[in-house]
Amino acid sequence: MKHKQPLSRNVPLTIGLRRYLYVTAAVTGAAIMIVEILGAKMLAPYLGTSHFVWTAQIAVTLVALACGYYAGGRWVDRSPQLGRLYGAIAAAAVYLCVSVLICEPVAYGCLEFELAVGSLLASAFLFFVPLGLLAMVGPFFVRMLTGSVETVGGNVGRLTAISTAGSVVGTVLIGYVLIPFLPNSMTMYLTALALMAVSVGYFAGPARKVSKLIPVLLTVAIGAGTGYAGVQRDHLHNKGIKELYRANSNFGQLQVVEWGEEEPVRRSYLNDFLNQNSYDPQERKSVSMYTYMLHGLARAYTPRIDDALCIGLGVGIVPGELARDGARVDVVEINPAVLPVGVKYFNLEPQKLNIHFGDGRYFISRCKKQYDTIILDAFLGDSSPSHLFTREAFTAMRRLLRAEGTLVINMFGGTSGESEFFTASMVRTLGVVFKSVRIHQAGNGNTFLVASNQPALELRQKPDMERVHPIARRLVTQAFSSLVAVNLDSGVVLTDDYNPVEFFDARNRELLRRHLALQMKND
Repeated sequence: MKHKQPLSRNVPLTIGLRRYLYVTAAVTGAAIMIVEILGAKMLAPYLGTSHFVWTAQIAVTLVALACGYYAGGRWVDRSPQLGRLYGAIAAAAVYLCVSVLICEPVAYGCLEFELAVGSLLASAFLFFVPLGLLAMVGPFFVRMLTGSVETVGGNVGRLTAISTAGSVVGTVLIGYVLIPFLPNSMTMYLTALALMAVSVGYFAGPARKVSKLIPVLLTVAIGAGTGYAGVQRDHLHNKGIKELYRANSNFGQLQVVEWGEEEPVRRSYLNDFLNQNSYDPQERKSVSMYTYMLHGLARAYTPRIDDALCIGLGVGIVPGELARDGARVDVVEINPAVLPVGVKYFNLEPQKLNIHFGDGRYFISRCKKQYDTIILDAFLGDSSPSHLFTREAFTAMRRLLRAEGTLVINMFGGTSGESEFFTASMVRTLGVVFKSVRIHQAGNGNTFLVASNQPALELRQKPDMERVHPIARRLVTQAFSSLVAVNLDSGVVLTDDYNPVEFFDARNRELLRRHLALQMKND
């Protein structure tokens, strides 16, 4: 009988070293998940939040992991030296620090390409290398921890379990702790610092290789300095704008800025660089046309508004106007972080509203109340949440409306050419659920749809232009008087099962996101 030969290893594995390897596996597992999720969040202000961005990030992550697993296995068979692997971990940390510094210029450069290609290039350039380096840990440690073939299964299972547990911790941290309370750049920087600490800890602790510790310390010091510069740069750009507030949230970066040095000063609320509303703090009025259109169209087409539902709070301008008219207003908002922003910077009075925090679709599915109007003004980055724009969602909204109630929708959509798909699909879908649909548009990108079971929608009252800020009056007047039509053959009925808007409307959203990102860069 042949005796199975033990597998050779470069470093004697003491109990302390084994434990350190397991700690390393957990930390690198957590870092991989953080980089995967946070990478897409860091690109969102420039490339948006469409499925193209997430597809690119996931694809790059999977390819990087596959390459890292393969390279790590080949490397450890040829040269099972732990010092080199911990050097690779340090290199991954340094690269992440560089990514923090260069994320903005790389993303702007990738705006020159189509969205699908640009997302893939940006993700690959920024995150492929560190993810691949971190992926080498798994096969490398399996080889180092295995003394004979009889123990391979146990070692692989144990190491995989620990690494996966680290990934779970990283996922929970990024979703519930880091993203809501720290800037994306700072979170990525802290992740890099954790990896640096693991690398330095090996050379200073289990390995006790002082001669190699000094160059490692110098390398991580340079990387840490680069990352810190990236974090500071994230706070110093757009010097011509006075930034009043900036914070991360579960649904993107929130900013409040003031534009202009002469009267009237314009205050804007931004979500991932997308201007959600502009406001005149002296007049206490919005200067954004769409806020007046949503409120005005509801009043114009609805016989009487006693009860209103707003899906999407924004900073509270539209719900506030409805409450000012004497209506009882319910608001459903998915992002609780916007409430204190509205109160502090936009004179939101939450005591006059009944605000629910949660998903709009979940709310309407469970709601039993009847409304005279529902205003749907929900955006996720530069696009509308697709699950709120389907036949089934509109059927649930119709159930909540009184006989002559109205559904008023704000969206980005065109009425001709390649950008017509979304608008045509919306009109076709609403037409399945409601008897009447009208389209208003002012030519600035916003499209407004009004749907009702009234046999024929007619303007019952003209908008009160005295309530409209002078800056917005021309566009409001134009949008009210402009009724447009679309070619219904250009769209499809959107359902929960089939909603291809993000794919077929990609070009329109790409142009919008590019315009917004470049506008922020140039201001």
